[in-house]
Amino acid sequence: MAPLALPATPHYQVPPPTSHNLEWAQLQIVDLSQVDTPDSRARLARQIRDAMVTTGFFYVINHGYTLEQNSRVTDIANVAFEQVSLEEKQVYVSQPKVTGSYLGYKLQSYWHINNGVRDQIELYNMNRDLNKRKHPEALRRFLPEIADFARFNHFQVLHPILRLMALGLELPENYLVDIHNFDSKGETSVRFMKYYLRTEEDEERSNNVWLKGHTDFGSVTILWSQPISALQILSPDGKWRWIKHLDNALVINAGDCLEFLSGGFYKATIHRVVQPPPDQRQYNRLGAFYFAMPDDDVKLNPIMESPVLQREGVHDCFKLHNVETVAVEDWRRARTAAYGHNKLTTGTQAGTEEEVLNGVIVKHYT
Repeated sequence: MAPLALPATPHYQVPPPTSHNLEWAQLQIVDLSQVDTPDSRARLARQIRDAMVTTGFFYVINHGYTLEQNSRVTDIANVAFEQVSLEEKQVYVSQPKVTGSYLGYKLQSYWHINNGVRDQIELYNMNRDLNKRKHPEALRRFLPEIADFARFNHFQVLHPILRLMALGLELPENYLVDIHNFDSKGETSVRFMKYYLRTEEDEERSNNVWLKGHTDFGSVTILWSQPISALQILSPDGKWRWIKHLDNALVINAGDCLEFLSGGFYKATIHRVVQPPPDQRQYNRLGAFYFAMPDDDVKLNPIMESPVLQREGVHDCFKLHNVETVAVEDWRRARTAAYGHNKLTTGTQAGTEEEVLNGVIVKHYT
């Protein structure tokens, strides 16, 4: 029986990588095809642990998705922005400040960036269970493929990484997997995101920053690498360095939830998005992500069963602030509702602004 033809959609031509020699971050490259034996998993676990305690970011290669499949996802991602009218987008718009959820569209100019400049970013978020809510008509014929993409990210990328991270903490391999269930209540999501061009005036007023330095609030973020250079990480020496594009690679980083659970051992890395180099400034920037979070009812206490934490010591953020530990749902709702809207105060650290959420100080980097 011949395979069913996939729904047709215009091909999205990705721009070429920059020719500029930028100050690139030196990241570990994790070969996920080498997880078959205990010895190789132990070696990869050490590699990821080293990445998580230094740069906080790493690449994943040989994950099992082909370059053609990756390209197809990019084509589908663009449908959410170019084949859905503004009027229909508004039907599916999210209400983050009210619901503490990004599910649906976040339209341009929702977030305040700096000096009165609003963002020029659209995103469309879908719960890993695509049946949680309805979707725009133009996307409906692609939902089986998006569902397959979500399951691939969850079971073929996220879970293997979580097993390696658990081994890095000297925990049973499935310890973190068991609190990242596909069918449990939670908001692990697929995100399509498009950055549109800004005016020169906005670039100047915002110091070329498109998204301030921040941490992600989930556990693990999976970014499907795309060629427009704009993502930067704050390196341990205090310098912002660029993330280089690798064809069909994934860029992985930890978020707040993993930092809380690991007692500060795996750090949520500060990153930002800035104006691309000159040879890429004429292009919009389109990306696909998988934002993973533990199950909603997981309490964000340090995992004291970890021999690593027992040896290295624990940074319990909630205890340090003399507040009660919250569950994942409370943290994600607070971070979502506040981002780009709360009034920030000047931070104690140079170049930072702060807000207090659930009793914990959250920093943003200007």
